Amino acid sequence: MTELLDPTAIGAIGLLIPAVVLLLVVLYLVPVPLWIAAWSSGAYVGLMTLVGMRLRRVPPATIVNARISAVKAGLQISIDDLEAHYLAGGNVVRVVNALISADKANIEMPFKRAAAIDLAGRDVLEAVKMSVIPKVIETARIAAVAKDGIQLIAVSRVTVRTNIDRLVGGAGEETIIARVGEGMVSTIGSAATHKDVLENPDHISKNILSRGLDAGTAYEILSIDIADVDVGENIGAKLQIDQANADKQIAQAKAEERRAMAVALEQEMRARVVEAEAEVPRAMAEAFRQGNLGIMDYYRMKNIQADSSMRESIADGDGAEPGHRGREAR
Repeated sequence: MTELLDPTAIGAIGLLIPAVVLLLVVLYLVPVPLWIAAWSSGAYVGLMTLVGMRLRRVPPATIVNARISAVKAGLQISIDDLEAHYLAGGNVVRVVNALISADKANIEMPFKRAAAIDLAGRDVLEAVKMSVIPKVIETARIAAVAKDGIQLIAVSRVTVRTNIDRLVGGAGEETIIARVGEGMVSTIGSAATHKDVLENPDHISKNILSRGLDAGTAYEILSIDIADVDVGENIGAKLQIDQANADKQIAQAKAEERRAMAVALEQEMRARVVEAEAEVPRAMAEAFRQGNLGIMDYYRMKNIQADSSMRESIADGDGAEPGHRGREAR
């Protein structure tokens, strides 16, 4: 096969292959179609600038197309700014679209501010749209208790728009919702009765708006509307019932404590009586030895004890007089 080829042809093929490879490399490094598109659109970009983008691993199509869009919209954004924003990790296309939307809506937004908002992780295009078309945020069901103890459950709708100047470093929607909920609880709690809130629910929105709750946030509160107010439980009555039950339990515990102390004191006194009774035989024996007690005195004491025991039995109902029983039998 090699013998059939002319040496001249072989040399031409050997030169053609490197030439094709070199042409492909040049076409990759120098995106001629993009250069032509930029030149024809009035957003001229030099060939060496495009080659530099390739070498810096920046997609020329993204940068050039974004610049063409900006120029057609009447915005002058340099290639260096777009390329620097891309290298910083930003979304060039979204930033340019946001700048175009802001310019059409007569909102002042320089490129550096838009780039900062984008690099901060916020959607700059959505922020511009929210500045033009306000957003309605609906809070959760907020429960609060008026001074008369009646619980009210309210829902509000907060209309906000983006504050471009405070978008970087400003608080988000969660802060707005939390502050509005706090204002609702405070306003309802300061009402004398729940009927006052039901009659004039606009007092809640007026009180919240007067506090300037959007300070330090990325939004501006336009209006607060009370969507729904429901009457809940009688929290005041429940608290009074719980307090009464607690006082009752405390009183019962104290009474039980006093009863236990009384029982203990009674048992102690009985023990002392038993102890004293145990000393009686010893004292009698000592009296016999010393001659202070005679045998007749001893029998007289025993008769008195027996008579006392019988009287106690009769008083307790354990026995009855014999004569009385005989009369009943007859």
